[in-house]
Amino acid sequence: MNFGFIKVAAATPEVKVADCTYNIQQIESLIQDAVSQQVQIICFPELCVTAYTCGDLFFQQTLLDEAEKALSRLLENTQRTKLLCIVGMPVRSGAQLFNAAVAFQEGKILAVVPKFFLPNYNEFCEKRWFQSAPEALCNKVMLCGREVPFGADILLQSNNVCVGIEIGADLWTPNPPSSQHAQQGATLLFNLSACNEAVSKNSYRRSLIIQQSARCVAGYVYASAGFGESTTDAVFAGNGFIAENGTLLAESKRFLLKNQLTVSEIDSEMLFAARKKHAGFIKNDACYRFIPFALPDEPIRLSRKIDAFPFVGKKEELGERCEEIFSIQSIALAKRLTHVGCKRLVVGVSGGLDSTLALLVCAKTFDLLNIPRQQILGISMPGFGTTERTHKNAAALMNALGVESREINIAAACLQHFQDIGHDGKKRDVTYENTQARERTQILMDIANSENGLVIGTGDLSEIALGWTTYNGDHISMYAVNASVPKTLVRELIHWAAAQQIFQAAKITLSAILATPVSPELLPAENKDETGQKTEEIIGPYELHDFFLYYVLRYGFRPAKLFFLAQQAFAEKYDKIMLKKYLQVFFTRFFSQQFKRSCFPDGPKTGSVSLSPRSDWHMPSDASCRIWLEEIEQNLP
Repeated sequence: MNFGFIKVAAATPEVKVADCTYNIQQIESLIQDAVSQQVQIICFPELCVTAYTCGDLFFQQTLLDEAEKALSRLLENTQRTKLLCIVGMPVRSGAQLFNAAVAFQEGKILAVVPKFFLPNYNEFCEKRWFQSAPEALCNKVMLCGREVPFGADILLQSNNVCVGIEIGADLWTPNPPSSQHAQQGATLLFNLSACNEAVSKNSYRRSLIIQQSARCVAGYVYASAGFGESTTDAVFAGNGFIAENGTLLAESKRFLLKNQLTVSEIDSEMLFAARKKHAGFIKNDACYRFIPFALPDEPIRLSRKIDAFPFVGKKEELGERCEEIFSIQSIALAKRLTHVGCKRLVVGVSGGLDSTLALLVCAKTFDLLNIPRQQILGISMPGFGTTERTHKNAAALMNALGVESREINIAAACLQHFQDIGHDGKKRDVTYENTQARERTQILMDIANSENGLVIGTGDLSEIALGWTTYNGDHISMYAVNASVPKTLVRELIHWAAAQQIFQAAKITLSAILATPVSPELLPAENKDETGQKTEEIIGPYELHDFFLYYVLRYGFRPAKLFFLAQQAFAEKYDKIMLKKYLQVFFTRFFSQQFKRSCFPDGPKTGSVSLSPRSDWHMPSDASCRIWLEEIEQNLP
């Protein structure tokens, strides 16, 4: 089972100008190489059967006849080849000649797609030799002895997989045919190109391909001409790109002197899920023809990397991402403060990651508003499980940031409450733990009332997803600045903040906080310096839960696919038993804890995933997770 992954290839064959026999041999060699790599769809460059740089030789009947004969030999030699192949060649239709893409499978031509936009540069005067797609007089063409569908209005369909084709300069126009193809349902777009090389052109070409894949919410495979094309006026570097919805999956090496195959897998299920949430995919009035083909349904091995930290993103972009998230959090809090006319904030500071991030956001917000940080009231509330380590970190952080700090020990109040409700205080049950969380929230709320301030929530997206909060305790605040920041990203944000000038005074303390295990610190420990509770030993690693959360919320992936992806992403860290166990934990907690999310306070959305009950996530609190757990139990090893 491939879970919607389709293995595609951009092929760059070595060519000899006007030597169709040689060129077909190179194409066939790359097809066989693709078969050995389990490729399902392969795309070759523009006019690769003849070579792109034939110039006025395209007027020669000898060349055109030889191109068709060479294609016939290729069809005969690939009769047992199941993958869909797309090659470029000149195709005659009556007195017209077209720069076209020929799609074939198992020795049969499925369709011929002509180029839409013809460049008219000094060195590439395609209008001199070819007609464009709108000039075509027929919607069928005779090729290799058969009448086959012809036109730019053709898509290839195999169940849920829909393939669209454009050629070369089509992509560089204001309204590429691929955009129309995507609106008609194409999720895989192929470009047969012969784009010459020039200084800085490759980076622009790359960005164009990535952006078109994002704009179309599609996979985009680009294969351009390489070594062997005439260098009379230009050089071709053999550019191959595979992009998926704004992400570059694979890129060829340039300037090679031999055949090259660029291979990766495109996740069609992800593309379908993304399009469901995209308002732009409404079919227009264009009439399209859908040609059926059979996509090879064989197990494939993934060659693409599955990111274990999808919320974190690329390392080279992490600094910019952290700065942007901090800015979103800060400007959101600034708006709330100016709206209610408040210049006082109350934050419970535990010395842990989440409260640290919340306090940093408060400090930056007050800097933006030119309000002294002393107007921020940080309150440390040690209880039964508080360690010396976090206690000291909390005090040091508040001192370093220059906020007002107070310490209120909650032990006596909790003991009194135990006595009031008939709890002996020795039973370390959920009441014992939640009493402390609710006592802290009551203190924060009451002080905020007396100080005319707002209580800033500290809980993060991962805790909200798993319900790792006390209902009407740390679950509640007056504004939740961390509400859409997952735990794996909280760490990165604090790392980033430690390197910023405005937080330099807190750098050492921030490093100490980052080195502290995540814990609610509600149960006493024998060693006062070490916590008796480690969250990830109880509910599982946050990196796994964040991984599951991202793909469940953004794309709605089923448990079996989550398991498959997690095996790829965490192959060297967790075995199948661990992955299955924590996948069960995730779905069980995610469903059972929805009632807490249904009444969660306001907080800013910072990324593509959020659990706000008012906008991003609408789920009944009584939904059953039975079918998800059954799939895990019955279908996973």
